Amino acid sequence: MTSTTLDKDSIKQKYAQERAKRLRPDGNAQYLALDDKFPEMAADPHMPVKAREPVTDHVTFAFVGAGFSGLVVGARLKEAGISDYRLIEKGGNVGGTWYWNRYPGARCDTAAMIYLPLLEDTGYMPSEKYVRGPEIRAHCERIANQYGLYDRALFHTEVNTIEWHEAEQVWRIRTNRGDDFTAKYVGMGTGPLHVAKLPGIPGIETFRGKSFHTSRWDYDYTGGDADGAPMDKLADKRVAIIGTGATSVQCIPPLAKSAKQLFVFQRTPSSVDVRNNHPIDPTWFKSIARPGWQNRWMDNFVENTGGGIPSEDLIDDGWTEISRRIREKALKGTPLWLAKLGMRVHKALKRSPRQPDLRRLRSAFEEADLEKMEQLRPRVDAVVADAGTAQKLKAWYSQLCKRPCFSDEYLPSFNAPNTTLVDTNGKGVERIDETGLVANGAHYEVDCIIYASGFEFGANFQMKSGFDLKGRGGKMLSEYWGNGMRTLHGMQVHGFPNFFSVQMNQAANYALNIPHNIVDHAKTIAQIVKRAEAAGFSEVEPTREAEVAWVDLILTTGPSLIASPDCTPGFWNNEGQGWDKKFRQTQGHPGGPKAFFDHMNRWRAAGDFKGLHFAKRGRAQERSGRRQ
Repeated sequence: MTSTTLDKDSIKQKYAQERAKRLRPDGNAQYLALDDKFPEMAADPHMPVKAREPVTDHVTFAFVGAGFSGLVVGARLKEAGISDYRLIEKGGNVGGTWYWNRYPGARCDTAAMIYLPLLEDTGYMPSEKYVRGPEIRAHCERIANQYGLYDRALFHTEVNTIEWHEAEQVWRIRTNRGDDFTAKYVGMGTGPLHVAKLPGIPGIETFRGKSFHTSRWDYDYTGGDADGAPMDKLADKRVAIIGTGATSVQCIPPLAKSAKQLFVFQRTPSSVDVRNNHPIDPTWFKSIARPGWQNRWMDNFVENTGGGIPSEDLIDDGWTEISRRIREKALKGTPLWLAKLGMRVHKALKRSPRQPDLRRLRSAFEEADLEKMEQLRPRVDAVVADAGTAQKLKAWYSQLCKRPCFSDEYLPSFNAPNTTLVDTNGKGVERIDETGLVANGAHYEVDCIIYASGFEFGANFQMKSGFDLKGRGGKMLSEYWGNGMRTLHGMQVHGFPNFFSVQMNQAANYALNIPHNIVDHAKTIAQIVKRAEAAGFSEVEPTREAEVAWVDLILTTGPSLIASPDCTPGFWNNEGQGWDKKFRQTQGHPGGPKAFFDHMNRWRAAGDFKGLHFAKRGRAQERSGRRQ
């Protein structure tokens, strides 16, 4: 039976059946941390560790992580007059997830015009709509060079402890390289795609062939390089890849062209739409690159995908199409001009626009999604020659249950005679032994196993960072967050002065363009630090009242239309484990990403730093409320 013969109720029943196959009682515990289980697999394959002397100095601002977060915060702080800024990074260079992820075919899946930060500041034009990993990495290095962020950076360095010293009003930072230095301010930007994970498959440690995670791609073994050179050393190799998520959608096409035999082990298929990538025309780029252009493009994308009613769609891609379909269904019968007028009136009255009737919104989402998925499933039939393989590659869930994928090369790869899809019907690989893998009761002998098993996206702060933070009075951040995350704006924590966290939770929670979250946080951090330094304040932190009020606001966020608990399990919905209070505290602004960014724009424009407490050494100076 094909998808086109199913009615709406039958499709929903099919979704529920497929979800039930994949639910596991161990949830996120089914995975193994790469560093813990296989430290040799977690080692840096890209750059050797250089010997250096331990650092024992003082800096104004130290930032853990040299990905987009550390780079953009550093750039904005340099502009704000902070010259002594230090990056601390476990990798050998800047780039964060793009330093590590050099697998073949790696690209951004959000348009580079809005994904690459500081394009206007650096004067750089992306070569394509969706650029390759090496170009992204080069842009990171461009930012670091332009803003002098290499000057005090510590690479191949992991933090052991960060502890607040009340008497000196500084953070003391100690690392695995023997460093022991202090900083007035500390920032964290370890990111959601930072800690690689492995599937907890029995016997995983017994395999005698070659194995690696996609974030530690071994080109010495495969041949080729991140720039796309052929992986000629795989010509006589039988290769298994476990996982069919966003990474696999990108790296399977080049693997299929290189390996003697490729076995793709699938638990849950991805939904794969067209990509339509193309070069960026320099003449066109010059015509749109007027002052403020990138902010306008980023704002337009979030208005299209994060809760607005846009007049135009500058990006015009698969992401904006998803939102446009839902918006058109939700506004059915309401002229666009009238909907926009209603929002302007509410803003003029300084009220939040009324949220659409939840039933109407859910109905619109469901209708739009069913239509879209009924296009994507037949697309598989049209591309994949073998009917049995095509049927197994169809995604039976709502498109936004998992991160949607876009590729013009992935599905055709399964027409190659050397590529075999091993669908496990939701169960996953049964076990691994010395010579290969067992799935569906059959043994597959291979020379190499590649784990495309993703990252600890929903991991707690301590797991992502690799250390705990000790604040005022010796309180550990893991203890303070023991019953759930507590922040103001997802960025600052009461009892942890001069500390800033750059991430998505309790903020915009905008997963469709993660750099937008970073760019916005960096503006706020720079403004706060500039104010504190200009006025001679030694501490800044949120008041308890402001933090409580912000968490209470976050808890009003209802179950998301994206990756709801009803979805097939995945990292977007807590592996299907439900929305308990602790998980709900990791959600974003109840009005959605656009509402959060609008709130922060107003907060910064007001200039009164509402909710923050500034203090000078020896005497208190308040901005809003007393420290409790």
